[in-house]
Amino acid sequence: MTKHDPAPLALSMGDPAGIGLDISLDVWLRRREWKTPPFVLIGDPRALRERARLLGHDVAIREASAADANSIFSEALPVFPVNCAAPVIVGQPDSANAGAIIGAIEEAVRLTMAGDTAAVVTCPIAKSVLYDAGFAFPGHTEFLADLGQKATGESLLPVMMLAGPKLKAVPVTIHIPLKDVPSELTSDLIYRTCAVTIADLKARFGLSRPRLAVAGLNPHAGEGGALGLEDDAIIRPVVERLISEGNAVTGPLPADTMFHDRARATYDVAICMYHDQALIPAKALGFDDSVNATLGLPFIRTSPDHGTAFSLAGRGVARADSLMAALRMARELADNAERTNG
Repeated sequence: MTKHDPAPLALSMGDPAGIGLDISLDVWLRRREWKTPPFVLIGDPRALRERARLLGHDVAIREASAADANSIFSEALPVFPVNCAAPVIVGQPDSANAGAIIGAIEEAVRLTMAGDTAAVVTCPIAKSVLYDAGFAFPGHTEFLADLGQKATGESLLPVMMLAGPKLKAVPVTIHIPLKDVPSELTSDLIYRTCAVTIADLKARFGLSRPRLAVAGLNPHAGEGGALGLEDDAIIRPVVERLISEGNAVTGPLPADTMFHDRARATYDVAICMYHDQALIPAKALGFDDSVNATLGLPFIRTSPDHGTAFSLAGRGVARADSLMAALRMARELADNAERTNG
């Protein structure tokens, strides 16, 4: 990396038994066609070489530091080695490799917090594999927030945003059962989620005055209390507070009329009350090219919007579109943040 080159991206390998290695190889192989932003893969070089052999790819794989990634990216795929404890068997996740999966994420965050890489991009993990090894977090998002809190000493609220060409959507509650949503949904949580979203859209997405559309919880946003009291009692006061603070916010809106073409033209991001209220429209409108971006962290993090797909690993059929979109978004956000802070 020269003085004038932007730092490369850090790409964690995810579960090596899944398609993370397949799509990582693909975005590098198509680097000229897709103009892939330079990255360093944090993971097991032996597993990557074996996957390339299995897929019939002729790939030069070179162990490298983040500092060397830019200079070799055009000719070789740079890998910062984090080695698996057990042999990687395609399509068969092994909790013995949980330490390497977690270690790759930790290393990506460490490099990015140190400024050696510009952003963290994560390949998919299988949480059940990590739970078997004692992983104490509901998912990637919460683990990344914990790493950020340990690095900064600050309390963080991680906010998941699904971002595609046609829709950006944020769920206020995420990985909890639907029956628990009403009790977990508070005005404070909605307000803080909106505040984090607004701050990141300004600092990293280049929007000077982001427009938020806030969904109601109940059908027809509660129908004036006839279909539930949460919309008027919990959500509406937050919308009014945000507006009083000078923000462009509307709601609570009936979720069933928020996602058609004309409605989406009126806002930049939809704030939804629970996981599927956000992810169903986001995936319906951009299944192959949506990106999972985590807001509210002291570093930029994006991820492809799909899982490990163990049944597709090693078969040459996994699509790399979402990973490519995640890499492009990470590069764009890092460049925006540098301009904003510079």
